[in-house]
Amino acid sequence: MSGGLLVVGDIITDVVARHRGPLAPGTDTAAVIRTLPGGAGANVACWAAHWGNPDVRLLGRVGAEAAAWHERELTASGVRPHLVVDPEARTGTVICLVDTGASAERTFLTDSGASLRLAPGDWSDALLDGVARLHLSGYLFFSEPSRALAAVALQAARVRGVPVSLDPASAGFLAGLGVDRFLALAEGVDVLLPNRDEACLLTGLPGPADAAAKLSRYVPLVVAKQGAEGALVAVSGAVRARIRAAPAVPLDTTGAGDAFTGAFLAALLAGAEAEEAAEEGCRAGALAVENVGARPTRAVR
Repeated sequence: MSGGLLVVGDIITDVVARHRGPLAPGTDTAAVIRTLPGGAGANVACWAAHWGNPDVRLLGRVGAEAAAWHERELTASGVRPHLVVDPEARTGTVICLVDTGASAERTFLTDSGASLRLAPGDWSDALLDGVARLHLSGYLFFSEPSRALAAVALQAARVRGVPVSLDPASAGFLAGLGVDRFLALAEGVDVLLPNRDEACLLTGLPGPADAAAKLSRYVPLVVAKQGAEGALVAVSGAVRARIRAAPAVPLDTTGAGDAFTGAFLAALLAGAEAEEAAEEGCRAGALAVENVGARPTRAVR
């Protein structure tokens, strides 16, 4: 089995600053800084293409100042970009502060820019022609125009019988939006891919296994990403599988969850069962954390 994947989501310019130890307020902290293409939706698309899907498409909105660069980067990664160039807003930018200690944990400063100005007028049902799966970045739910776009895309997919996956994207933004509101917006989704913090926030439960199980009473398939602890696959109110993480020496954890999602979806489209697809996701996540930036390098796999 195979088919196209359409990702709808954010395209972002990442400024990755890798520093060692705590930031020094009021003075300088030495860092290695790079400007790289990113965005949760765009990253998922690139990893899905890298993981072997030959027909990955991406709908997103960018500013004019970086549109050509992002289009080149996406095309070079095997993604067919459908970019809407915003006449007013600049491309979204995220400053990624990465501690180069053992955990390689990152903190984001986010300016969503044009990415959350995606709107229903940017949608066409023709985007689903030849598509076997639709994936929505949860960042779409965090502004009124892109929420409306997500609803239109979800409804169009349901009409065509195209399954839909959703990554909640951000525990911080989720808390601001409200759990009940998010779950109402996610109604009709077939696969939910939260990380540990997002799963616990969405359920109010402290343990990721209990949280994944509870979420799977509302969404047919829940795959909870747990970083170095692997992943949980939950169906019909119970955890069906616990997937071990692949070994890795972390350098930068930015985009690891997006790598998991992209490889997971590529594996599903290739005919894998959910457990096998989650194993592929863990392998991609391990590769992602061993490289700087959120996208696969040309020779990373």
